[in-house]
Amino acid sequence: MQYRRAFTPGGTFFFTVVTEGRRPILASPEAVEVLRDAFRAVRRTRPFEIDAMVVLPDHLHCMWTLPPSDADFATRWRLIKTWFTKHCAPDLRTAPGPSRAARNEQALWQHRYWEHRLRDENDCARHIDYIHYNPVKHGWVAAAIDWPYSSFRRFVEAGIYAADWGRNAVDLVGIGEE
Repeated sequence: MQYRRAFTPGGTFFFTVVTEGRRPILASPEAVEVLRDAFRAVRRTRPFEIDAMVVLPDHLHCMWTLPPSDADFATRWRLIKTWFTKHCAPDLRTAPGPSRAARNEQALWQHRYWEHRLRDENDCARHIDYIHYNPVKHGWVAAAIDWPYSSFRRFVEAGIYAADWGRNAVDLVGIGEE
């Protein structure tokens, strides 16, 4: 079976990007800042909107909306991963991941990533909830508001979420049911 990506100009997409071997290369504030710089650098030449995002030590989830005439998220991800790899701390680059160690490559990211074209408002809302609840799901914090590398606070400031969202089961209906 050959995998086909859902390229839709101007589409909104949910992504999961994982580090090679699930190494926690994004565990430090410095690494997260380098990742932010990578996003900024790529967005200057290939714009897109980041609708929601969370960065965890070994993976990230985000939702993007591309410009109306553009469907090329693949190049954007390649550029972000490359920029991060070139600019991150040398100790992250010198410990190759298991699958590419024999070729002595700098393996910081898995080659592939998961993408899902969002179909409607309900689909968007469920994925935004998933993004923001992810640090709680993985046991990093007790509440979404406590995770520093997330767009959750922006959503609270906009009145979309209450600051204590995700602390009880009622808030979580439908999360992770894909």
